[in-house]
Amino acid sequence: MKTSWRSASLVASAAAVLALTTACGQDSPPAASQNVGATAAPGDYGNIGAGTGNGAAGTATGQPAAPSASSSSNPAGKLSVSTAEKVGKVVTDSLGLTLYRFDQDTEQPPKSNCDGDCAKTWPPVPADDAEAGEGIDKALLGSVTRADGTKQLTVGGWPAYRYAKDVNAGDVKGQGVGGKWYALAPDGKKAQGGAGGGEAAQAGLSTRNDAKLGEIVVDKNGMTVYRFKKDEAWPKPVSNCTGACLEKWPLVEPVDFADTKGIQKKGYMIFDRADGKGKQQTINCSPIYTFAGDKAPGDTNGQGVGGTWYAVRPDGKLVGASE
Repeated sequence: MKTSWRSASLVASAAAVLALTTACGQDSPPAASQNVGATAAPGDYGNIGAGTGNGAAGTATGQPAAPSASSSSNPAGKLSVSTAEKVGKVVTDSLGLTLYRFDQDTEQPPKSNCDGDCAKTWPPVPADDAEAGEGIDKALLGSVTRADGTKQLTVGGWPAYRYAKDVNAGDVKGQGVGGKWYALAPDGKKAQGGAGGGEAAQAGLSTRNDAKLGEIVVDKNGMTVYRFKKDEAWPKPVSNCTGACLEKWPLVEPVDFADTKGIQKKGYMIFDRADGKGKQQTINCSPIYTFAGDKAPGDTNGQGVGGTWYAVRPDGKLVGASE
């Protein structure tokens, strides 16, 4: 019996829908999919610090805090290596103040992306008189010209900063701030303790038990992971957080499933964003983010922001909200 054109068309359509469903629910990550959709309207992504979490409200990463006179951009002098409790070996200046690096900078070529108010909170370390002391490889020291024409010290290619809230020798209060600032190890890499001072490296995505929210997903720095209710997961991931929204809610970049712990495998996939911001990780096909208002591991300031942002369960479901 011959199959009519209409019947064949219906079969083909059903197969296409089934294929999409499978791609967003299979046990292994499929090829990236292109997203489409409207972007978040002003106000949809909330104000930093407006959530109901247990951390202190704050400003976006790199925004001003009250500068400390002792951490202003004084000459670096002879650099040395100190051992900070739960952080490990860190580079310090001649006054014993910890030096830091910023994830949004680049090392090849060296470039600082911390200017204006950011540089008040994170004063750049001048390169002029920096000298390699014991434990510091002179070959790793260099400089980069900042936007204002001044020379900033680099260690292993990374621009070096102090933190305004470090007022005493040995302070490492800047470690893990915003999930982007870390003490400099002698080789220019991040100090091995990680955000919050954990002795061992943390999985790219894992879970922790929060006293108020229960088991929630966190990133490699221990920072809380969130979902945006206006995003879409089926039949393919769509992020509706773009532009200024992404400044407050940075996307979680792809994490190999082998580098996760306690996360559901079904629907664990990455996708290509339509705004050209690269690839983004999902859990159960839902795009995931962190929050710039969370300043330290354990903060959940993004919970409930705007009635649209919520922490994530290991199976990708929202915490404290219906789908």
